Amino acid sequence: MPQQPIDVNQLSQAKANVALTQELLTQAIEKSSSDQALSQEAIKQAATEIAQAQTAVSQVQSAILTQQSQSE
Repeated sequence: MPQQPIDVNQLSQAKANVALTQELLTQAIEKSSSDQALSQEAIKQAATEIAQAQTAVSQVQSAILTQQSQSE
């Protein structure tokens, strides 16, 4: 059975989520003393981005494990 390629689109999406998370956390740090509400919102959005990145990576990992088990 031929192996299907890794879904690079999902990994690229995860990478974009992580990059956005980094920006949001930087914003949260910068605004932490001047605007607590904005800082908290940035942290909330960062948490959402992290969850989306984890989902994308888990889906790719699951596909790889499925391929490996089918080839055994």
